[in-house]
Amino acid sequence: MKQVRVLIAPNAFKHSLNAQDAARAIQEGFQQSTLDCVCECFPIGDGGDGTGELMIWTHNGQRIPAEVDDPFGRKITASFGLVANGQTAIIEMASASGLHRVKPNELNPLKATSFGTGELIKQALDQGVTQLVLAIGGSATVDGGTGILRALGVRFLNASGNELTEPGSFTDITTIDVSGLDPRALTCDISILCDVDNTLLGDQGSAAVFGPQKGATPEAVKILDAGLATLANVAQGLTGIDMAAVKHGGAAGGVSAGLYTFLKAKLINGIDFFLDFTNFNEAVANADLVITGEGSIDEQTLHGKGPFGVAFRAKANQLPVIGLAGKIPLDQHDGLSQYFDMLLAIGNGPTDLPTALKNTEQNLVRTARQIGNLLANRI
Repeated sequence: MKQVRVLIAPNAFKHSLNAQDAARAIQEGFQQSTLDCVCECFPIGDGGDGTGELMIWTHNGQRIPAEVDDPFGRKITASFGLVANGQTAIIEMASASGLHRVKPNELNPLKATSFGTGELIKQALDQGVTQLVLAIGGSATVDGGTGILRALGVRFLNASGNELTEPGSFTDITTIDVSGLDPRALTCDISILCDVDNTLLGDQGSAAVFGPQKGATPEAVKILDAGLATLANVAQGLTGIDMAAVKHGGAAGGVSAGLYTFLKAKLINGIDFFLDFTNFNEAVANADLVITGEGSIDEQTLHGKGPFGVAFRAKANQLPVIGLAGKIPLDQHDGLSQYFDMLLAIGNGPTDLPTALKNTEQNLVRTARQIGNLLANRI
């Protein structure tokens, strides 16, 4: 009986396990099983919180600490990574402007800004980088990227010429002054990793879809959406670019749209970039079986989420793929069965969400052990 080479490539299980810990749990389950196998852990990220960390780790990058502002202007120590002999900076938006930087009772996207992430970008430019990779998951902001742009020298002004900094006041924007924009930001190759394709405005826009996760009340969502609409209108008059029409533009509270419009940033599918950047194809070429997963696998997964990216490349190599998730649909979408040979919910019977999140690790170990035993009996 030949030894089975198992490639374990999960995304993070949101609010529960990061991708590395999820991969280790699945590996432990296979090692406890009766299957003769060798496992390679290849944790993945698709632009969500933790993606930058994984890319720095995979490339043995250098971590640079930096004092910057948190979403409310308080000084904190964040960091970014340097890889490719210092030519590429990897910046995790959550490091400076993330939800984890804010206590739940402080959440307020009418006031929170991405300024600290802009400070990280500025300090990376000071290091002489020629490429910036920005992973934007987990942010606490819905500011259209204005905070980042302000840190780089752009000013957003009202009719009296006063500078506006808080998203709650953006309906008063009449002028955008780009004369002070750091020229290095325009010559640097900026890639933004996106894991959603929402546009900036409306029912499926950044305020409506992501605002409530960041503490926005229904009233605040209306204010934020109106402010972003004003921003987009003034920006179009200046640049000729319609921020509201940009695919992926609504990601991370509109950061994608803002940086695309003013910095010519490339908005790219996060998982494809990540898999290329980390040489995933080499790993998948040596595998017999691929295991992936994240908190939920459903029809949305097919729109560029991490497990889909993994499954797509595995299928290009004619490999079987098993998807593990806390939640999977009862009636599985036809598209899912094209890419996943098996989808398994890891829960051990019905339970409430807090318990399920707490038990993710042991549920992954148990499910992987059961898969290993099942395969051992079939081979």
